[in-house]
Formats: sequence, structure tokens, C-alpha cells
Amino acid sequence: MLFTDVVDRLDAAFQRELPGARAHAVLAPVPRRDWPPGFSPARVRRAAGLLLIFPVDDRAHLVLTVRADTLGRHGGQVSLPGGVVEPGETYEQAALREAHEEIGLPLEGIRVVGALTPIDIPVSGFRLHPIVGVQDTRPALTPADDEVARILEVDVDALIDPSCLRATERERDGRMFTIPGFHLGRDEIWGATAMVLAECLALIGWTDERHT
Repeated sequence: MLFTDVVDRLDAAFQRELPGARAHAVLAPVPRRDWPPGFSPARVRRAAGLLLIFPVDDRAHLVLTVRADTLGRHGGQVSLPGGVVEPGETYEQAALREAHEEIGLPLEGIRVVGALTPIDIPVSGFRLHPIVGVQDTRPALTPADDEVARILEVDVDALIDPSCLRATERERDGRMFTIPGFHLGRDEIWGATAMVLAECLALIGWTDERHT
């Protein structure tokens, strides 16, 4: 898809009601994890992530990261640049700061388009607030050695290709899960990151052909 077309569609879509849980469900693991019994909402930790869209040869791309293997439970997974919201920060400020820290993203020239629907991640106690931004030029990026193993510049056309989407069976914590995800070469995008992408792609007209 052309970068300019994607930006126009996003600008229009953020003026309407977001698809939220309906879009998330397409890429949500089955069964979906819930907060543990007795968990207090006051204990939820706030996090923000940046979904940055930019052009490469006029085609829309987005930035994801492969987390360093040393980063605990989510090490080695594909994620948005992002992290914990610090006191006094907005979600937008936190998402931009974290992207600057994790991938060296220069913040000049980025336009925030809108905020996607928050996603709860019970396994780590976070509520993720995804922020969508656009930049008219391809940014120069550098991974933070202690946090990011690799930076992925993902072609939006590759994500919406039906062959990219498939489900796998996986055992975690003694339970079997069906894990739908985007598969791009050696990289598997699943869980909260895939659910964020599902909502963003829905805003630009993508539908999962398995459910049409």
C-alpha cells in the first residue's frame, strides 16, 4: 500500500469509533488469558508503545523490535518500541520517549495520528496503550544494545498478505494455546503486538479472510 494512502485512511479512521476488541479477537490467543482471581485493577501497570508508519520507496512500512533474550518473560519476542509510563507522562510522551531510547528514533517530524484501544497483558501485569505515529521519511534507527536484538522494518503489504497469517499450537505454563500470528520469514508476531497490528490494519481496510 502507498504510504500516502495509509496515512489518509488512518486520519479518517481515527475520526470514527475504533473496532477495539472485535479487531483484537482476530489475533488473540485461544483461550485468552485473564487477570488472576482477586487481582486488583489498581495493580495494573501502565505502558505505552509506538506504532510508527513511514515510507520506503513510497510503500508503507512500520517499525517493530525483537526484544533481547535477556529481557525476562517477553525476551526474544517481537514487540512495539515501548515501555512503562513514567509519573507525569502522557501515553504519547511515553511512547515517543521509549522509541527514542530503544531504537534511537529522532522525534522531529513525527506526527501522532491517534491512540488505539488499550490491551491488557495479564502475564506481565501491564495495560498497553498503543500510539500511532507517521513520519514522511524513513528514519535512521539504532537498537539499544541492552534491550533490542534487532529492528524490523515491516512492509504493510507483507502483513496483509493472507499467506502471512497462520496459527500454531503452543504450551505455556502447562496449558495448550492456539496462537494466531503474522509470520514473516524467521519472525513470528503474536500476542499483544499482533492484536495491536490487527486493529491498526483494520483501520486501513484489512480483513482476515478466514472470517469472511
